[in-house]
Amino acid sequence: MTSFDTSPTLTVWRALLAVAVVFVMLATTGWSAIRDQHVNGERELALASWARDRIAGHSLPEVGAPAYRMAHFFATLSSGQQVALAGKYPSVVGNLNGAPVTLRYHANRVALRQAAAEEQVRAHDERLSPDGRGEARARLERFRSMLGGERQILAFDPSGKGRAAEVFGNLDRAARVSVVVPGVDTHLLTLERNKRQYAAPVGMAKSLYGAERSASPGTRTAVIAWADYTAPAGLGMDAALGGLAADGAVRLNAMVGALPGGSKVSLFCHSYGSVVCGVAAHRAPDRVADIAVAGSPGMRAANAGQLETGARIWATRDGDDWIGDVPHMEFGGIGHGADPVDPSFGARIVSAAGAAGHSGYFEPGTESLDNFAAIGVGAYGSVSCASADSTCHSGISGDRES
Repeated sequence: MTSFDTSPTLTVWRALLAVAVVFVMLATTGWSAIRDQHVNGERELALASWARDRIAGHSLPEVGAPAYRMAHFFATLSSGQQVALAGKYPSVVGNLNGAPVTLRYHANRVALRQAAAEEQVRAHDERLSPDGRGEARARLERFRSMLGGERQILAFDPSGKGRAAEVFGNLDRAARVSVVVPGVDTHLLTLERNKRQYAAPVGMAKSLYGAERSASPGTRTAVIAWADYTAPAGLGMDAALGGLAADGAVRLNAMVGALPGGSKVSLFCHSYGSVVCGVAAHRAPDRVADIAVAGSPGMRAANAGQLETGARIWATRDGDDWIGDVPHMEFGGIGHGADPVDPSFGARIVSAAGAAGHSGYFEPGTESLDNFAAIGVGAYGSVSCASADSTCHSGISGDRES
């Protein structure tokens, strides 16, 4: 007697159900899930090949090796060997903390060209839904933009909605490095915008870089648009929880710790990005001198002391920013704690005059941008406090910490 679990009828129904699931997936995602499986599969193959490969008779280091060990490995290679390795494993080398930054830029250009070629095919694939082809065209346009000029892409991962980081200035020579950490809905398609450009990570970083150069022309500075973490999509439950922030904090600290030279680092954290920075603070490398948050829903702390960092904590919020109406609390893991611009929190509260809402903090001509630039170059005496009593200058004398 045939059991129900092995009956031919059930087998047929299981097959039909599987086909239906695949059909629905393709119709609703435009093959994006299959694309992601393809991208992830390629990366897994690259990682497996890397683990088995050798160069100049030596094994390649583990991808997760500490940055100092990775830097030592690449220092033993000739420039030709470095370029050959980047050409063979662009998706790996382009994201290796400790690899020379100029080599990472090169590797990511190779990876971007490969990703653009794949999206070019998908954009004309009639098997995809109209939405799927539209998404492919949007990604193709983004990748082509990132390939334009001499853009310095420090990190690039096209899987899922994608992650990236871009550098403005010379990281190898910089004495001061600023890192812009953006908030919700950060991914490859929102990396930059033509309209409201200063509300997107690239526009924020480019604006800050220009302001820093104006504030202190003699200071060697670089700014990183760091969109290299998985941010919450919209204002759903992920945005109210700290899980994605915790993962982002690990990635942020790893990136900062691997920066070349002995530059001082300032973190400029917007919206949910301030949650990331708050979680990262207690394990941030010692080179992090300043953490500035704007439009913050909280830093997962009751006060600045709980951040357990030697970095100066700065906070600002425009009067028209809707985030001020969000309850600053934490209960059962939901919410991000106290309001950083509440004087009792203990941050240095600076002016955001002219910012006009939640996304205007990096707009040229605003006091928030001018303050960020002053912090970024260490010109603390130029910072405008939010109140007339200049309490944000406490413990700081002139342009340097006393």
